[in-house]
Amino acid sequence: MLGIVAAVLFFIAFLINAAELSTNDVFSSTNLMLLGLGLLALHVAGVGGGWTARSRRR
Repeated sequence: MLGIVAAVLFFIAFLINAAELSTNDVFSSTNLMLLGLGLLALHVAGVGGGWTARSRRR
């Protein structure tokens, strides 16, 4: 899930950069890319992995 959110943030940052939109400092393309990298790092680390398989013991 965090990987998908990171991909969306990367896409929004790309659009802001490609269209050369003037935004405030909080929503700049660099800040969005850094947020995306942080989320991607959390995803790779296993945080927010979603469903976990439960094993059945008999």
